[in-house]
Amino acid sequence: MTEKKTRKYAVVDLEATGAHQTASIIQVGIVILENGRVIESYETDVNPHEPLSQHISDLTGITDQQLEKAPDFSQVAAHIFGLISDCVFVAHNVKFDANLLAEHLFLEGYELLTPRVDTVELTQVFYPQFERYSLSSLSEQLELDLSDAHTAIADARATAQLFLKLQDKMARLPKLTLENLLALSDNLLFESHLVIEEAFEAAKPLLEDCFEEVGGIVLRKPKQLLQERRLSADFATNIALLGLDRRKKQEAFASFLEKHIDDGRVSFLEAQAGLGKTFGYLLPLLAQQEGEKQIILSVPTKVLQDQIMANEARKLAQTFHINAHSLKSPRNYLKLDTFYASLKNHEDNRLVNRYKMQLLVWLTETDTGDLDEIQQKQRYAAYFDKLKHDGSLSQTSLFKDVDFWQKSHQRAQQSRLLITNHAYLLTRIEDDQAFVKGKYLVLDEAQKLFLVWEEFTRSQLNMGETLQTISSLLDEDPPILQRRLLESLQFELNHLLEQFHKQVSPQLKANLVQRLRQDVKELDCEQLLDLAKALDERFSLFWFEEDYFEQHRQIYLKSASMDVMDFSAFLPETRKTFLVSATLQMSSQVSLADLLGFKAFTFDSLEKEPSQGQSIWVDQSMPPVDHLDEIEYETQLIQRLSQLYKLHQPTLVLFNSKKTMLAVSDGLDRLHLPHLTQDKNGTAFNVKKRFDREESHFLLGTGSFWEGVDFIQQDKILEVITRLPFDNPEDFMVKKINHFLKKSGKRPFYDYTLPVTILRLKQAIGRTKRRENQKSAVVMLDSRLMKKSYGKIIYKSLSETAHLASQNFDQIMSEIAKFLI
Repeated sequence: MTEKKTRKYAVVDLEATGAHQTASIIQVGIVILENGRVIESYETDVNPHEPLSQHISDLTGITDQQLEKAPDFSQVAAHIFGLISDCVFVAHNVKFDANLLAEHLFLEGYELLTPRVDTVELTQVFYPQFERYSLSSLSEQLELDLSDAHTAIADARATAQLFLKLQDKMARLPKLTLENLLALSDNLLFESHLVIEEAFEAAKPLLEDCFEEVGGIVLRKPKQLLQERRLSADFATNIALLGLDRRKKQEAFASFLEKHIDDGRVSFLEAQAGLGKTFGYLLPLLAQQEGEKQIILSVPTKVLQDQIMANEARKLAQTFHINAHSLKSPRNYLKLDTFYASLKNHEDNRLVNRYKMQLLVWLTETDTGDLDEIQQKQRYAAYFDKLKHDGSLSQTSLFKDVDFWQKSHQRAQQSRLLITNHAYLLTRIEDDQAFVKGKYLVLDEAQKLFLVWEEFTRSQLNMGETLQTISSLLDEDPPILQRRLLESLQFELNHLLEQFHKQVSPQLKANLVQRLRQDVKELDCEQLLDLAKALDERFSLFWFEEDYFEQHRQIYLKSASMDVMDFSAFLPETRKTFLVSATLQMSSQVSLADLLGFKAFTFDSLEKEPSQGQSIWVDQSMPPVDHLDEIEYETQLIQRLSQLYKLHQPTLVLFNSKKTMLAVSDGLDRLHLPHLTQDKNGTAFNVKKRFDREESHFLLGTGSFWEGVDFIQQDKILEVITRLPFDNPEDFMVKKINHFLKKSGKRPFYDYTLPVTILRLKQAIGRTKRRENQKSAVVMLDSRLMKKSYGKIIYKSLSETAHLASQNFDQIMSEIAKFLI
């Protein structure tokens, strides 16, 4: 019996004089693998007979003097060819290394015809939850030894370790998954499929207990519920069991909460950021033994929701075996029926087929089916949009017993701690009053709830999609009366959009709205149901708004009622409701309780203290923003940010406008200053993770970065606030609140607008000072703080938060450099 010949792999990395195919090789690193182990390695410098550029020398650490003593490529070609010619050629970005080496060998009379395997693409398939696939990023995530990056042998050894990890991961996958992957593997670069074939041939046919097969797809079985441990009645003991330090402010906050647990009224708890509020309210509630009531925690954003699941919820599960579950809207979850149909459908798009491979691997790993776990999906968002769950499930579905959306609901009912976000909480309560009834409800960052509540009581319609629907209905050649109504509707909406583009008032007149309503009503068409809802009689205000994206802009029709809706009447009776925030009292005249309609409630406020290790500077040399046009303003920002960039400190830059943020980002690109920008380089969650991993020290953000994302990892951080975060006075929600306050005898600007602006500033400033030994420098590029009458109020309030100074920009640069030493 002859022994089966094993396949050898040559893992190769080259350093060269450039990244082009006419470059000269200056260093070769080769690691030979067989049977899952290193059997040989080889390294050599190569004399290119040309000087290196400064960039290549800086990148690799290789010098001209070093290469002068190295052999010519002709002197090492025979040995290299003999070493790798009977192997599969493996590299991280194999196209570059294999083509360059083959070209050099060919010129010496050797023809390299070995199969090629690309570890970049294999890693993308088999590690679908990673965001970045550079060797340096992977060395961090997979603990590869890359102690001397950008030398050929170090990179080759790290790539060899990566390849062995890939082989090991494939060996642990079910044979059926490998079979499904092989059916799509022709879409991989070169001969990368050979590695999957090898794993398939060696795989055991039977499924392990942790997997189940449905419809030919292998899924991971859900985790069993933990047997929960009882918490101590003493808060300090629970903190110690979690391995955390005692904090006086946190204990004081927890005692406020404990005092009101049995009070039937809604309780408002005000405490500044950075004291550990999450454990401050969760531990006392989890320590309650009364029937082990479920705790529902609602936060403003999905980013914060994921953050709590990854941090506090994980610690609670590890220490006390608390079952926690994160609940989101249906569209966050993969619909298995749709993915199943996609697998059956032959696609010509190589990228789509590679995503199918990623998903097949991911389904053997995910417990939730939450598509947010796939970090690369934004590269082909259209495909993933088709796979999102729509909230419906047929009783005849192959996957009705394993459907992720259904399983999420089941897990939500079984978990002691349920974490969701304000927007989805409101949707669930509207659909199901029992969702919160009789349970503990904590609304964290509660000031944000009012804004989400207001959005919830509005309607928003994508005009591009609506006009596309009308065009499709016209293409179907409808009856003459229906055609005339559709054409009338199409004409009116297009005319309104033209007027909006010409910067005529975005608001729709009442008589026009009535005509649109009448047309939609007579059409009685299911495809126009969203338009009918947007024109509903309960709304009295209708207007257009646009949102900016990197490559396009989108216009929405928005609808709202002029009356402030009563949240207290909407909320079912809970076991107890807590509203928690850094600021709940807008002014002496207006509180969050007033805006939400609560009449009977308790209110406690923890004494605030100025933050140590944080300083704020106001740039008094910045021209007032109301004196600049858009281009001038963006130019001023780019100039200052390019100077702050030179400090080489982790820097968060906050914008009010996505349009301005993207314009400034383009300006930094023109100056060749690498940075991360929300929605341009990924979602808020993704760019935050990349920033934390130090992929760039400069991050531009808006939206949730103002009050939903903490920066705790950085020992020193610089925060730049580009503009005071005032609401747009033309915004219809602002007009609505102003109308409500005037009717109540209040002063809208001083009792609401200005206090809310100060609140946003304080929250933003607090995001970069999350622990005692952290240093945070804040620069405010809005001189209105010094030049407007209301600026004194803001200045005084911020000086209670941290040390505050007003100076010219050059002085600020000098002081920050000293402060962040």
